[in-house]
Formats: sequence, structure tokens, C-alpha cells
Amino acid sequence: MSHSQMDAEQEGVDTSQNTPAYTLWQMVLYMLRLGALGFGGPVALVAYMQRDLVEQRGWISPADYKEGLALAQLAPGPLAAQLGIYMGYVHYRIRGATLAGIAFVLPSFLMVVVLGWAYVSYGGLAWMQAVFYGVGAAVVGIIIMSTRKLTQKSIGKDKLLWAIYLLLATLTFITETEIAWLFIASGVLVWLLRAPPAWLKWRGGGKLHGLTLLQFPVIGSLLSTQDASLLTQIAIFFAKAGAFVFGSGLAIVPFLYGGVVTEHHWLSDKQFVDAVAVAMITPGPVVITVGFIGYLVAGLPGAAVAALATFLPCYLFTVIPAPYFKKYGKLPGVIAFVDGITAAAIGAIAGSVLLIAKRSIVDVPTAIIAVLSIVLLWKFKKLQEPVIIVAAAVLGLLIYPLLHS
Repeated sequence: MSHSQMDAEQEGVDTSQNTPAYTLWQMVLYMLRLGALGFGGPVALVAYMQRDLVEQRGWISPADYKEGLALAQLAPGPLAAQLGIYMGYVHYRIRGATLAGIAFVLPSFLMVVVLGWAYVSYGGLAWMQAVFYGVGAAVVGIIIMSTRKLTQKSIGKDKLLWAIYLLLATLTFITETEIAWLFIASGVLVWLLRAPPAWLKWRGGGKLHGLTLLQFPVIGSLLSTQDASLLTQIAIFFAKAGAFVFGSGLAIVPFLYGGVVTEHHWLSDKQFVDAVAVAMITPGPVVITVGFIGYLVAGLPGAAVAALATFLPCYLFTVIPAPYFKKYGKLPGVIAFVDGITAAAIGAIAGSVLLIAKRSIVDVPTAIIAVLSIVLLWKFKKLQEPVIIVAAAVLGLLIYPLLHS
């Protein structure tokens, strides 16, 4: 091994591939920008990464992106944050994953802390309902366009993947939840049909599934927080949220409501709804709402503990299995498995889009804002999403008071 290779490995650079076309700091700056300007929630954020890192800049290969998306969907925790961590890992390993993850989360964390301070200091954010009225509708348009692109790129014209995609989209919409073991089952199905191993008998193949994943919430419920200090209670609860909730950042909302409002009585219903609204009107991962909740419960220490406890499990669930995805990801069986997982993941995302639309499109003005967002993004390919978000916020501030005076 040459000295340059040894030095590169000591620095955490992946020497198994060609020299990356970007520096680690370019990736960190990209993640900072995405965390500061990336609106639209997990669906839009993962689509931005595909557009920017794979299609436009060529930093990440389509295969690496697909592996990262599949791994992010396989593991519990927020989808976009895990994919961002994996993008940093691809060429710069642990150091890249760590810095990319911090850079992605930090801007929105700082924003929600400032909003939390304003909320506590000034007795709530009455204007937020008006802003969210417009922004929520625009977000629907943004994520519809993002999901369309993800579907075209990853599903194509493959009939088997389309069947899985439509099944998961339908089930997600009907049940209003993402069924974790179906992601695993989809991967196994495509694996068995496309690249079955010689030693695997059909009769025994059905034994490989992800039902054990469903036991995670049961394990989590065994962690008692009754006798702990407030910050310790926050740490344990939000660690469970990060470690035991599958799906996108939006999937964590029902879990948080059950613990924050119903179990611990840390927030009222109105405060919790405001917290979710803050997550939706700020860029970056939706799950950063945990920082706002933590601030309302225990100030800046509460915000920091809640955010760290939520994101640490998803970081570990990404970097620990990542080497095995990199090592074995090119095998036909793994490729087939990843294709199945990806189809299921994007199908579930599509179902979530319909759920968000159902809750955000509440009248004619919101429907018009959503349609306008779609038309503008369709017609003007280079139009930046933050421009639409700002315009929608202004429309919300103008229209909402007229309808609710």
C-alpha cells in the first residue's frame, strides 16, 4: 500500500473508489445550505439530494444514492437525516458522515431554538397559523413534484416494482402509518424473484422477514422514565423516538404526541400543534421539531438534549451497517433486495403525500396555492423552492385573517 493510500485511509477517505470529485468541505457546505434552505420535508429533501448530488454535480453515483436511500428506509429514524449522513459517508467515511450530519441538522436546530425563545418570551406565535395555512398548501405542491421525480428515477417501467409501490402507497394512505416489515418483505420478494440464491429453498425463503423490527416499540416501552430527572426523561424519551420509529420525519409526529402531550403532559394540544407547524415552516428535517419541544419543556438544555437524543440513534443506525452495504451492495441478490426496499419506501412516501394533502388542503385558497406551486415548479425548472415558500407565507398572512376574522 502506498503512503498516499495509507494517509487517505487515516483521514477517513474511501480508497476503494476513484478520487471523489469534491472535497469533504464542499459536501459539508452543501449540507449546511440544504439544512438552511431545504423546504418541503423528508420527501423533498431526499429528492433535492438526488437532483443536486447525483444528477447535477455527479458527486454521488446513482447506485450509492439508491443504497443510501434503502439503508435510510430500513433503519429507524428520520429518513432525510440518515440519507444526508450516508452521503457524507460514501467517500469520507466516519468523518464525512459525522460532519455532514451535523451540518444538515444545525441550521434548522438554531432556527427552532430562536423560535422557541420567541414563543416562550412573547406568549405564542399567533401569526404562525396564518403562515402555515399558506406554507402547508405550498409544501403539498413541492412534495408532489419531488415524489414524481423519485418515482420516475427509481421505479421506471418495472411492473413488479410498480406493484410494490402502489401497494405500499395504498396501505400507507389507508392505515395512516408506515408498516415497517413490509419494506423488508418487499426486498425479500424481489430478491427471491430476481436473484434467488441456489441454497435457498422456496419453502424456507419466507422465513426471512423483518417482524423483529416491530418488537422495537415494545422494547422501548420497557424503558421507564418515572424516577428520572427532567433532562434524563427528555433524553430517554427522545432516544426512543429516534431509535424505535420507522419511516420519514413525519412518522415521528404521532409518537411524539403520545409521549409529550398524553403521557408526560409536557405540552398542551395547542403547543404541540404549534411545534409541528414550526417544523413545517422551517427548512431542514421535519423531525427537528424535537428541538422546539425540548426548548418549551426545559429551555436550551432541553432543546440540545432532545435533538441529540433523537439524532444519535439514526447516526449509529447509518454508519454501523454502512460498510456492509458498501462491500456487498453490488451483489445481484443485494441489488434486487435494495430495489424492492426502494420501491416500497417511495410507495410509502407517496401515500404520506396524500395524507399531508388531505390535512393541508382545507379549502379553495389552499387548493389554488398547491396547484400554483405544482404549475410553477413544472414550468420553471430552475425555480428555487424557498421562493415558493416565502410567497405562500405572504399569501397565508393575507388570506387567513380574511377567512377567520
